[in-house]
Order: sequence, then structure tokens, then C-alpha cells
Amino acid sequence: MDDTERLLKQLSEAHGVPGFEDEVRADLRRLVEPYGTVLQDRVGSLICRQGEEGPRLMLAAHLDEIGFMVNHVGGDGFLRFLQLGGWWDQVLLGQRVIVKSHKGDLLGVIGAKPPHLIPADDRKKLVEKKDMYIDIGVGAKAEATEAGVRPGDAVIPVGDFQILTGGKAYMGKAFDDRAGVALMVDLLRHFAESEHPNAIYGVGTAMEEVGCRGAQTSAEVVNPDVALVLEVDLCGDVPGILPQEASTKLGGGPSIWLLDARMIPNLRLRDLVISTAEELEMPLQFSAYTGAAADGSAIHLHRTGVPTIVLGLPVRHVHSAAGIMHRDDYDNLLKLLIALVGKLDAETVASL
Repeated sequence: MDDTERLLKQLSEAHGVPGFEDEVRADLRRLVEPYGTVLQDRVGSLICRQGEEGPRLMLAAHLDEIGFMVNHVGGDGFLRFLQLGGWWDQVLLGQRVIVKSHKGDLLGVIGAKPPHLIPADDRKKLVEKKDMYIDIGVGAKAEATEAGVRPGDAVIPVGDFQILTGGKAYMGKAFDDRAGVALMVDLLRHFAESEHPNAIYGVGTAMEEVGCRGAQTSAEVVNPDVALVLEVDLCGDVPGILPQEASTKLGGGPSIWLLDARMIPNLRLRDLVISTAEELEMPLQFSAYTGAAADGSAIHLHRTGVPTIVLGLPVRHVHSAAGIMHRDDYDNLLKLLIALVGKLDAETVASL
């Protein structure tokens, strides 16, 4: 593995569902401490400030991944759970998980009533989360309790980082949004050795998957003049998706969000992104969503408003434990970010 692959592996395999970001936050702290002054808000977002002069540029990528919380330990030792973030029921059965108990990590699997015992007509129906459980291999509540399980324990999906056929496609969990966090780390590393016309605030936000909470609180710390939100993007190049539903393709270049459910981006900043990609002769893809929102939805409403844009890294199978991303998209988005940061001087930011 090269440095980028090792960084993606470290961050994607780290544990950190909404509200339980301690482990991935500690990893991020170690990664960015050499590149600036580290701050933290009171809900768990980590902030690395690099530079003192110029416009305050907020680079936001969320730390949390989708996961679960134990809400009941049954008399039979099976665990019932609530989702933290958006899960599609169809991707859950058979998923290995780790229960973060106070006595240590416990491996388990999500199960449900086997199809052999379900009437034929009902087998075609989707099994809902309310009918699922987590099996940690015990047969009584006392055994689960003795192992350390308590209601309120976080549950993490298992998904190791893997390099796929051809060497440029990567598979793993939590690319949403640990790939964005990795980009932020790489950007801070780059500008630690290069001049930039602004004060960069790299922010790993907490609890994005449950309502962009850390974006709101960390914006109070940063008080940004402009914000670039680093996110993933849905890929429309899989069977069953029409081009007008999602046209973004894996390996087709980074994307720009033209719209989401809670934000229309600053138009001059949008145009700056487009013209910069054209100058770099870099492919740029376009996305628009009415059923999803990112951290920019909270940041752009900070105080009297913040010029904000969401930039995306295409990922297949988001909100599962096995997303697929492409190295070319990562490298191109990093180049685009480096060029944008270099342009966001006081005059340019004032013009937005």
C-alpha cells in the first residue's frame, strides 16, 4: 500500500458511529497535530487550524459512520437495536457487527427468523429492522450481561479495507465520510509545506448522519468566511439507475452538488469550482438531491450566512458496509481542492 491507501484503510476501519466518535477522533488528532493547532467543540468535532491570516476557510468532513445502538438485551441473550443514521433494511441481514461493550469489543451478526420457517408467500416480503436482532453467540441475558453488553452500547458494522481488481478501486466501510476526512488530512499536509492565502480550518464534524449537528457547533468555533464540504456522492453507473436520476460514474471525476434538500450553494463559489476544474482540464460531474443533505446545510446558515459548496467523491453502495471508490477520483478531487484553496484569497472571498 502507498500512503494514501494506508490513510484510507486507517480511517475507514476506525470505529465511530454518531455520538461515539472517540476512536476515529483520536486517530484524526494524531494525524493532524503536526500540521496545525488542534481545537475541539463540545459535541465532539475536531478542528485543526493552520495559519492565522486571511479569510477563515472551513474544510468540513464528517467523522461519524452509520451504525447502531443496543436498546434491549433479551432474556435469550439476543440484542435489539436502533439505527444511527440511514440504513436500508435489505443490506442488513448477515452483516457482521462489533458491539462496543464496556468490557471490550464483541463480535456478532445481524439475524432474523430463517426463511425455512416463513410461509412461502411471506418470503418475498422485506424483513424490517424491527424483526432483526444481533446474535453474539450466547443463549441467555445473563451471559450477554456478563460479557459486558448494556443498553446504549454502540454497534459498528464490520468492513475491512480492500484493494480490488486493477488496483485503483477500493472497497470498505465508512467511506461516507472517512474518504472526505482523508482528503482533509492530505490537504493540511500539503499546505503545511506550501503557502496559502487564508487561515485553513480542517474540521472533522461529529454526528452528521443524525442531523449535521457537529457542523453547526464547529461553525461557531471557526466562524468561517467560506466553506468547502468534502463528501461522497452516489454513483449512477450501477444497474437500475436512470441517467436523470444519478449520472455520476465511478472513475469519472469529482462532483459538485448543485442542490440538496437543505442548501442551494453559493453561485459564485459554484462557478469558481467549475472554472477551476476547466483550467485543470479535469473532469467534473454534477449532482442534485432533494432527499439528502450534507454538513453544508448547517454551515451556510451560520450567523449571517457563509458561502458554501459541497464537493463529492463518487462511491458505489453508500450507506452499506461495502462501499467502492476509485483512486483517480480521490487524486483529482485533491488536486481540485489544492487549486481552490490557492484561489480563495481575501479579494476572491469578499467577491462571493
